[in-house]
Amino acid sequence: MARPLRILHCFRSPVGGVFRHVRDLAEEQSKAGHEVGILCDSLTGGEHEDRLFDDIAPFLTLGIIRLPIRRQITLSDTATLWKSYKEIKSLRPDVLHGHGAKGGLLARVLGSALRVNRYRVARLYTAHGGSLHFPRASLQGMLVHSMERMLEFLTDGLIFICDFERRTYERKIGKPRTRSVMIYNGISERDFRGIPTRSDSVHFVYIGMLRDLKGPDLFVDAFAKTERLIGRPLSALMIGDGPDRDKYHRMMVERGLGHRIGMLPAMRVHEAFAVSQNVVVPSRAEAMPYIVLEALAAEKTVIASRVGGIPEALGENSAALAKPEDADDLSRVMAEAITEPQWGRRNMPDIGTIRSNFSASVMARDTLHLYRNILGMDTDG
Repeated sequence: MARPLRILHCFRSPVGGVFRHVRDLAEEQSKAGHEVGILCDSLTGGEHEDRLFDDIAPFLTLGIIRLPIRRQITLSDTATLWKSYKEIKSLRPDVLHGHGAKGGLLARVLGSALRVNRYRVARLYTAHGGSLHFPRASLQGMLVHSMERMLEFLTDGLIFICDFERRTYERKIGKPRTRSVMIYNGISERDFRGIPTRSDSVHFVYIGMLRDLKGPDLFVDAFAKTERLIGRPLSALMIGDGPDRDKYHRMMVERGLGHRIGMLPAMRVHEAFAVSQNVVVPSRAEAMPYIVLEALAAEKTVIASRVGGIPEALGENSAALAKPEDADDLSRVMAEAITEPQWGRRNMPDIGTIRSNFSASVMARDTLHLYRNILGMDTDG
């Protein structure tokens, strides 16, 4: 058995799918006998995220480091880099794994600084969409994509979480000039259990960050159009936190939907799934969203935009996929889901296929294999 690794996961915001991904990786890597830690932002997250940190803390023998890491590149990043470098150096990691644009920057720049000091460390990066969401022709997109290209020289391994992400990287940034693999996001075996709806369930639920990229405004618009299509009032909930919450609330009130669409703060996903059979994912852009995998594993009906890697989970020709940024088409699918008998049963993928393709244990195994390959170690464990 090869020696255990010391692994530090670096990312910015401890919310949403990236945080879920890191928690699953950290738990599986810890169970495999490795020492794991987290470095992330101290400015984001609330009570819900604090509970999630409590859940994962027993698996983090290298601890949790929280420093102010802002979304945009600012002068304050200099102080953050220096503090992060000192913290990381004291932990002596074998692996620095960056997630998202800011996490990837920290892991690769600081890992390279350690290497200058003759310290051996593997530098890995998983984009999780992030910088790949920027339009290629925009000024910001050109700057971000150029930076990603330069950072390849400081990268020992790129991990793509779906084939869509790999293809988008090649189209916007170029064919990777460093080692790269595709490893699907995976969920734990405990996620594969049907969650029945409560007696006071609603017709549709949106679960996720309340920001335009995720499409809550499209959800509200499509909900109103669905009511008109079927000719009767419906009910819905939006569950989550985010910077645009007040904007969406005003939107609902102005359209007279305030009593039919409720809003609740972020909660554990199995609690959110209990409020409806139909989970709507109206995103404008995605990589491989966990909410889709979790909902399928919970035997929910998923209605989603045809963006990112979602078709790789639901099926390329799935009737549950709507045109991106098209509230009319989304409402058409939503109406079919609640008016056609057994629509969800007919159109959701086989649960066995989801289990075999999107497993947390396989994700962790393949990721550890890459770490050891980069470090030139035996690939067992």
